[in-house]
Amino acid sequence: MSLKTVICVLWAVCVGHTEGIQHGPNIIIMLMDDMGWGDLGVFGEPSKETPNLDVMAAQGMLFPNFYTANPLCSPSRAALLTGRLPVRNGFYTTNAHARNAYTPQEIVGGISQDEILLPELLKKKDYVSKIIGKWHLGHRSQYLPLKHGFDEWFGSPNCHFGPYNNSVRPNIPVYNNSEMTGRYYEEFEINVKTGESNLTQIYLKEGLDFISQQATAQRPFFLYWAPDATHSPVYASERFLGKSQRGRYGDAVMELDDSIGQILAHLVSLGIHNNTLVFFTSDNGAAVMSGAHQSGSNGPFLCGKETTFEGGMREPAIAWWPGRIPAGTVSYQLASVMDLFSTSLSVTGVLPPDDRVIDGLDLSPVLFNNSLLDSRPIFYYRGNQMMAVRIGQYKVHYWTWSNSWEEYNTGINFCPGQEVPGVTTHTQEEHTMQPLIFHLGQDPGERYPISVQSEEYRDVHRQVTAVVEQHQKDLIPGMPQLNMCDLAVMNWSPPGCEQLGKCLKAPESNPWKCVWPH
Repeated sequence: MSLKTVICVLWAVCVGHTEGIQHGPNIIIMLMDDMGWGDLGVFGEPSKETPNLDVMAAQGMLFPNFYTANPLCSPSRAALLTGRLPVRNGFYTTNAHARNAYTPQEIVGGISQDEILLPELLKKKDYVSKIIGKWHLGHRSQYLPLKHGFDEWFGSPNCHFGPYNNSVRPNIPVYNNSEMTGRYYEEFEINVKTGESNLTQIYLKEGLDFISQQATAQRPFFLYWAPDATHSPVYASERFLGKSQRGRYGDAVMELDDSIGQILAHLVSLGIHNNTLVFFTSDNGAAVMSGAHQSGSNGPFLCGKETTFEGGMREPAIAWWPGRIPAGTVSYQLASVMDLFSTSLSVTGVLPPDDRVIDGLDLSPVLFNNSLLDSRPIFYYRGNQMMAVRIGQYKVHYWTWSNSWEEYNTGINFCPGQEVPGVTTHTQEEHTMQPLIFHLGQDPGERYPISVQSEEYRDVHRQVTAVVEQHQKDLIPGMPQLNMCDLAVMNWSPPGCEQLGKCLKAPESNPWKCVWPH
């Protein structure tokens, strides 16, 4: 779809009217995988290869100060769907200090039965909910999406790593609702050598069909569209391979951008655009340790995925709701992926749970009036440790760590070309007694700490210390879900494997404490 076509279709947004809709607004959350803040043309990417996202921003609201809740995939997704920090919802590890943990095949745990996910709450208003793409909150049957409020699912419980030989490690299954329909690299091909795969096109069709079905039935819906083409190994379909100036990663971005344009145009063609809130963002920063061919850009920010520097946690974000969100607006509100939980409940008229702390804020005043909410803190957690906090323009680091010297010396670099002495440390360094403080407006790259001898430093330190002490006093960590691993729990025999003849023999159970190196 050309930029001209998209602009013409979206121009109808400004003049179109929706008739006969009696139910609450539809919700679409588009969560990209490892896409960086600097990957969008609207944020200055020089190739300008995201015309549909750029138009989405022109027709909606852009958030330059939007954050994930963790610099890694699984915890950030758990935070989105629960509205709670990973340290509260259990998506962290206590096996070692300040370690990132997620849900590989060998993980025993998953999303706790005690957590209440967004689709479960939306059922109170008869919403139909579907997840398309990557789940990543546990792959064992009790953790899968249909056990946690979703009505439909097409996608995978894990990353598309592989291919594997199915004897030592099975290939990842792809599910259609509650049963597998094949495996990556088998029925769902990903050519690692060429980068070709039709998965994004499959996820696009699943999304368009779901929207059409609910529109025809006049049912309110929640679509969680979570493609993973920009996660290494990156992939794109044949039509997009070789098209980008940025290489294969750029091809994947171009295909996702095109898909988003088609979804928005489809809402317009069905006449439901004025009753649909669409929010686009990413799960964490670009995985710059994967190199230029397999990762994106974090713009002016320091480091990337896995770190609590800005490049790891500040995300591209756009809200779109024609007729409700003023077009062409930019909000400098400090916002978080957890806010999507609270905002979705607010606009659909569902009350949040009152028996637990909800970290997400309702962004409705921001979206509809471009108001700024009272200064709220952004907490930067790595595993069980609060590493930093941002209030207003100031960010205060209590701990710094990129990755270990052992990893760094093998060529794994979380901050390529961005080493900042005393900041991007390769050992865990505590600064609690004398934190590093940066003014992110003046220094978005976190390169120039404010002098500890300045009055500015003392004033900020005093203000932030009070906020941090209150947070730590009130914090009740959840039971950690990402401590134990076992080869026996991998995707050997997922539900539905019998009908497909795809069941594999699992080894004997031999659990161990997972090792999280960074």
